Amino acid sequence: MNTTPTPDPSAPIWPACGQHLLQTDEHGWHSPSEAYWRLWLQRPELAPVHESCVAERRLHAQLLAQPDRPVPAAELRALADQDVAENYGHFLRLRDTVSLAGTLEAVYLGWVRSRQFDLPPLFMDLVVQAIVARLLAEEDDAQLWRAAELLFRPQRVAIFEGRVLCGDEQGLDQTQQHGGFGELGRLLREGGVTLADAQLQVLGESNAARYLADRAHDGRHRHLLDLTHGLSQTLSHGLVLQLDNARSGLRSLARVLEHWVRHLLGVSVSIRPEARVDDPAWRWHIGLDAQASSLLDALYQGQSLSDETLQRLISLFRLEFDDASGVQADMRGRPVYLGLAMDDRGRLRLKPQNLLLNLPLTRSV
Repeated sequence: MNTTPTPDPSAPIWPACGQHLLQTDEHGWHSPSEAYWRLWLQRPELAPVHESCVAERRLHAQLLAQPDRPVPAAELRALADQDVAENYGHFLRLRDTVSLAGTLEAVYLGWVRSRQFDLPPLFMDLVVQAIVARLLAEEDDAQLWRAAELLFRPQRVAIFEGRVLCGDEQGLDQTQQHGGFGELGRLLREGGVTLADAQLQVLGESNAARYLADRAHDGRHRHLLDLTHGLSQTLSHGLVLQLDNARSGLRSLARVLEHWVRHLLGVSVSIRPEARVDDPAWRWHIGLDAQASSLLDALYQGQSLSDETLQRLISLFRLEFDDASGVQADMRGRPVYLGLAMDDRGRLRLKPQNLLLNLPLTRSV
């Protein structure tokens, strides 16, 4: 019997981020409905628990009834649990900022311009997740959706049997008791354990339908994304054939980043993974995370790096502008190189704002 689930096209994708409760304006950007803010109020950071005080329960009920209700500072000070009061303060600041900006995209670009990311990472990640879900709404490629998770969920990366594999950090840490995928990768290599034994699956054609169906639950999953550039095949007489990895998640990530730039900046770009940079006229680079930024800076300046440090570089990308009219004069016709790297513990935390901030455009973000 075939037990492969069939994705329900009517089910909301990643429902916890509330993307299905957003309204689209004439520019394709998204503004929240009252239901969107009610969904936020049902999150564990804000929903009352058994120990909640009377003031907290009253405030929560009033906001559910009127999500745009003004909340004086005195009401927050009246809450017995200061952590809860702080969470409400973050929520109200997000709500009021979005109300003033009009759309999630406008408020996100406001954060980027000011470089003031002063909300908890979870709050900002949920905003990014909602934007990404809407801009990929017409896509049905499982790898594309899995690659999109890198924009708002930390990953753990490990090298296993010559493949660069990444998994959702929180999901893997919940699954394993020994430090997540970094430790898991070591145990797999040293103990001869298979991915199947560890209940992990590399996303591919055989399990794509399962992943697409699971999106409707928005839970942490065990689908690993293959970020390998090329695969080696051993032939007779000791020959090794290097094959291009046509289904590499790096290609999918490149497509997601193309969508991201086009949607938020209105700039059409083409991005493709690169194994190395052989460009004597290398002029511009952007790190997609903190590790890659410092690594590319060092390489650009001609510094020597240890093999251990270089191994943290997962991939390079070549970005080219489809229309150079909005590009700085000295960069017209030239590529921008992007870098993606993990830290010394195998953690990958992509910062999608970096790509918006640092492109060589004639107008600022």
